[in-house]
Amino acid sequence: MASLPTDYLYSAEHEWVNSTDVKPGDVVRVGITQYAADQLGEIVYVELPEVGTEAEAGERAGEQDDGRDESTESVSDIYAPVSGEVVAVNEDLEDSAAVINDDPYGEGWIYEVRVTEAGPLMDAEAYAAENDD
Repeated sequence: MASLPTDYLYSAEHEWVNSTDVKPGDVVRVGITQYAADQLGEIVYVELPEVGTEAEAGERAGEQDDGRDESTESVSDIYAPVSGEVVAVNEDLEDSAAVINDDPYGEGWIYEVRVTEAGPLMDAEAYAAENDD
């Protein structure tokens, strides 16, 4: 498995948050892991959740039709790794969703959320062990 940032936490559904200590009130960035990006192939479109919507840990991010990645090979839902209000989205992805493949832990972030509750998250070591091919 590719190198994972050790200062992030990860969900079983292959999303990350850019913190190792998620508390209510924190604003964290959310994205998908390199593993997920590699499984999807070339990402061509991301349906971003709307700012102001509530995300619930373990559920699809945003409202009914929001929170999806589309690649040349498949469509995949984005699940919220934490609960809270979506406070920002990465609008740059509207023009170039492929940045997720190139830089999933940096410029390929998807949205930011003000945390009300953390979902079940793992550190990099546990995530890598769970997804080691």
